[in-house]
Order: sequence, then C-alpha cells, then structure tokens
Amino acid sequence: QVQLVESGGGLVQPGGSLTLSCVDTGGTLGSYTMRWFRQAPGNQREFIATINWSGGIKKYADSVKGRFTISKDNAKNTVYLQMNSLKVEDTAVYYCAADKRATSVVDEAGMAYWGQGTQVTVSS
Repeated sequence: QVQLVESGGGLVQPGGSLTLSCVDTGGTLGSYTMRWFRQAPGNQREFIATINWSGGIKKYADSVKGRFTISKDNAKNTVYLQMNSLKVEDTAVYYCAADKRATSVVDEAGMAYWGQGTQVTVSS
C-alpha cells in the first residue's frame, strides 16, 4: 500500500531554495512513476515534474525547467524536488503523486496515490 508523506515546505525569500521530500511509508516507491504537482489559491493543480521508476527519465513543466530538479532514492523510498531561484509565483501547495503510467502522463486525473501536500510560500 502506497502512503505518501511530503515535507520540506516553508517560507523562503525570492531567489532562495527549498528541497521537498516525499516518502512512501509503504515502502514500494521504487516501482512507481512519481510526479510533483502544485496548486496555488484559485488555480487548478498543475504538473511540475516527473521521474520514472528507475530515475532515468525526468520531465519538467516549462515554468520550472532549469530551476527545479526531481530525483529519487529508491533505497529510502523517497522522491525529492530541489527548488532553486524561487519566485513569488512558485507559491503553492506542493503534492507528490504516484502511479505506474508512463512519464508522458502529466494530467492529475487518475493518479493512483497522492500525498497530503506541503505549503511553499515565496515572499519577501
């Protein structure tokens, strides 16, 4: 049973960095495609990044490409989102999600498992 728990959110100044973590307490993360989404107030949830089960395929939304890096440690059942050069518009609740579909699937619909979310606020 996949159970996702995010952490690492907080308040950071523009230009700063944060690293989010998502742990699968069920211990099966290694066999799943993992994704990060975010949702700002009044907006729909949007895709941010994805990584396949082995970590060999990574894809990013254009809005974060070059600033955010997704990675995973299957031994620790954890996926990470390193966020650099943060902007005010990156403020949102960040969610990790897991399922077994290809990394080409970036729509939130049908994701098998979701974490509870972690708040990231970028403000001076």
